[in-house]
Amino acid sequence: MLNGKVALITGGSRGIGAAIARELASQGADLALVYAGNKDTADALCAEMTETYGVKAAAYQCNVADFNATKETVNQIKKEFGTVHILVNNAGITKDGLLAMMKDSQFDDVISVNLKGAFNMIRHCTPLFIRNRGGRIISISSVTGIMGNAGQANYAASKAGLIGLTKSVARELASRGITCNAVAPGFIDTDMTKELHDSPLAASIPLGRMGKPEEVAQAVAFLANADYITGEVIKVDGGIAM
Repeated sequence: MLNGKVALITGGSRGIGAAIARELASQGADLALVYAGNKDTADALCAEMTETYGVKAAAYQCNVADFNATKETVNQIKKEFGTVHILVNNAGITKDGLLAMMKDSQFDDVISVNLKGAFNMIRHCTPLFIRNRGGRIISISSVTGIMGNAGQANYAASKAGLIGLTKSVARELASRGITCNAVAPGFIDTDMTKELHDSPLAASIPLGRMGKPEEVAQAVAFLANADYITGEVIKVDGGIAM
């Protein structure tokens, strides 16, 4: 259980991020939800968490790709919550396209949010973890970062980079009692994947269906409670990348 813990979740207002918020709140964690643009959705989720689970929850607008903005946001969360015990790097974007026609801005934007955004948050939360003599860092990668996927060179690179970042951070911070792991979802049923329901990719999943956001959230909660797992990548993919 996570009573008394503070969880900072980026991309926390909808989809997988909202499912993670609900799962961690159900275990007693207070929530600092970082969102990109939809204030009403983020505020509504915070109100739901407080009413349903009795936890403290607040939303913060921030572009995670901005080093200084993330620093200011973490400082504000520290002021209002006292500290952070769990960091979930879930913020991510896609700008798909075939490599031969991909613009450099499409590549740069995805790397900036998905990979550098995680670095920024880890960088600014690490002093809090060191002060606490422990912490949990969990980044949401993707099986695309393991398998690759045509039309997603930028996304696959960002998610593969997250795995390398996870393993390096795990080695650096292990002596401080800080664990760093990744969860690699497969095809998860969210607003972003509606068009994949009847695709050949979905049909190729060994377990025969797309995953649920709640199933990714369960893996995150497991790692948030795990003391002796670090540098690991847990696939939640129905077997597609086995």
